[in-house]
Amino acid sequence: MKTKVLTLLASILLASFASAQEALWSGADVVSPVVNADGSVTFNYSDSTVSQVFVCGDFLPELLLARPNGGFEKMRGAVLHKNENGIWTYTTEKLAPELYSYTLMVNGVRQLDPANIYVSRDVAAMTNIFIVSQSDSDKGYLYKDNDVPHGNVSKVWYDSPTLKMKRRMTIYTPAGYDEGKKYPVLYLLHGAGGDEEAWQTLGRASRILDNLIAQGKAVPMIVVMPNGNITSKAAPGEWSAGMYAPSFDESLNFKVKPVASMDESFKDIMEYVESHYKVAKGKQNRAVCGLSMGGGHSFAIANRYPKDFDYVGLFSAGLRLDVPDNFSGYYEYLSHNSDLQEKIAKVFDNVKLYWIAIGKDDFLYQQNAELRKYLDEKGYKYTYVESDGGHIWRNWRDYLTEFAQLVFK
Repeated sequence: MKTKVLTLLASILLASFASAQEALWSGADVVSPVVNADGSVTFNYSDSTVSQVFVCGDFLPELLLARPNGGFEKMRGAVLHKNENGIWTYTTEKLAPELYSYTLMVNGVRQLDPANIYVSRDVAAMTNIFIVSQSDSDKGYLYKDNDVPHGNVSKVWYDSPTLKMKRRMTIYTPAGYDEGKKYPVLYLLHGAGGDEEAWQTLGRASRILDNLIAQGKAVPMIVVMPNGNITSKAAPGEWSAGMYAPSFDESLNFKVKPVASMDESFKDIMEYVESHYKVAKGKQNRAVCGLSMGGGHSFAIANRYPKDFDYVGLFSAGLRLDVPDNFSGYYEYLSHNSDLQEKIAKVFDNVKLYWIAIGKDDFLYQQNAELRKYLDEKGYKYTYVESDGGHIWRNWRDYLTEFAQLVFK
């Protein structure tokens, strides 16, 4: 009887091991993607039972894909073709140094590349990622983990009396943080649909800072990445609300009216950071910046605390998406809002660098142009950067890279 029990247990363990190995080896019969020496990238997919494979990504040509029920779908992608070894494959033209995202479409079903374990989440969308880099002076290099001194990244819970809850944020401390000096602080805010993990995963914040600091291009600094969703305590699946589906507007997940705004509660973040970290005090040692919703938050935070920040950065900022119907646009709204005008005036009485950046195809371009029109009329000095493209992480990583080299100098 004992022998039979041991045999049964051995069979169960063997089956479990085989199942685990199947998961471990899935997709491992090919390497994909392969970044070639000339900067082109080869995608490979191994499954002889399928009839059609596409790779989809915004770095690829535009295609018209026939829908199963008729009509066509416009997408950016390329067709993989089966080679003599039965492997579906496609090689791009030379790609510029950058971090790229992609998915596969197999027999009409979008999926991740089973041969690539590197993925990122943007709101609820999962994509594979890869990096093209050809020198230590290109963008791809900045987004990689290189052989340089590394800072530490922590997930920190703090008390927010203003929002009446414990909340989580991500904090980067530079290499050498424990050596005794005090450091300036960059507050880095995410956009709608993001959370305290967005700038670290999609934005590659710690890699950018590690590499810029190692090259002497940026001052060693603490970077604080809070959660800007004021009805949430932390990223989806990381707090007591459980494994809910992320959405572009996190407030839709919780039918709870927020007790305060992000800018009203921001002092809670600053007070925690300045009481728990080696922080150099004073506005000359504080910067605030953010993308989209986080750009709007940065705008509001600077307006509420005009004497607290020497550096303000608006990346594709969502300044106010709900302009009242009695105004034709943001410029007219701003021109009739004396309270906001007074706040902006105080900011420009105190700020050292006011930095505005946006892509020329961004859906928020007009709103930012109207803000600049108002600032120009008042004679307020700011730096403006306009890039190609739209409301995309490719731009925001660039903006962080540029802004981080300008602050605290």
